[in-house]
Amino acid sequence: MIAVFPGSFDPVTNGHMDIIQRTATLFEQVVVLVMKNTAKKGLFSAQQRVKLLQQVLAEQKLENVRVLAATDQLTIEAVKQVGGKVIVRGVRNEQDFIFERDIAELNRQLAPEIETFLLPTKPELAAISSSYIKEIAQFGGELSTMVPTSVAKSLHERFGR
Repeated sequence: MIAVFPGSFDPVTNGHMDIIQRTATLFEQVVVLVMKNTAKKGLFSAQQRVKLLQQVLAEQKLENVRVLAATDQLTIEAVKQVGGKVIVRGVRNEQDFIFERDIAELNRQLAPEIETFLLPTKPELAAISSSYIKEIAQFGGELSTMVPTSVAKSLHERFGR
């Protein structure tokens, strides 16, 4: 069975990687879909985000995980295109849960054959968000516990730090 983990991953964090690793142990195949978040201004292009994810996945030897970009369509349509039967979403807190629950219900109305699994984030990773990471990186803050090493390097290069 194919599970799909959609997100903007701008940039990928250790929280994202935790969800990917755990999902990879539960499903035969995992597709990480790099999507466009219309509510946010992106830092990295979709191609850059795909490349960063592929690099981190190769370092962690997650062989049943692949990364694709699907930036101009509804998530549910992209999931159908890759043959996904399950959407996996990480949940950090109550606000995430409410948001993801509502999206899951809308997706169920659009494609009742596709289930959504909400996977709680490990407590030590719950405060990490891509938005916070970008701000920390912009001011030269320490990122080693929040993002993979290659991502920290790319962020510091991006901000000239």
